[in-house]
Amino acid sequence: MAHTIIYSPQAPNPVGPYSQAVRAGNTVFVSGQVAFDAQGNWINESIEAETHQVMQNIRHILAAAGLSLAHVAKVSIFLKNMDDFQRVNAVYSTYFEQNPPARETVQVSRLPKDVNIEISCIAVVEG
Repeated sequence: MAHTIIYSPQAPNPVGPYSQAVRAGNTVFVSGQVAFDAQGNWINESIEAETHQVMQNIRHILAAAGLSLAHVAKVSIFLKNMDDFQRVNAVYSTYFEQNPPARETVQVSRLPKDVNIEISCIAVVEG
């Protein structure tokens, strides 16, 4: 199956050898996003600020694929500190107010660039 690389200049460049997202058939796989803006600045004033930046990055990448957050079927959240869970949920819920996608949240010992949160998702193209 052929696949298409998705790229948004409004999201940060990958920090490793991977694409921001890949479309395979009717599925778009968005790579884990961290709290860097498109210029490479770490947005780290708070876990809330990091979460907002990550969600904005995902939103931009989905838009580059012609999709929105409404197309997201599955989300994976990786946290350095599970004590941030409720604060992350407070921000996250503003992006998925109705019919939120399936999701898991796991605590990890470390994330790339020493960020506090990373989020990846899978979106489905209608049709």
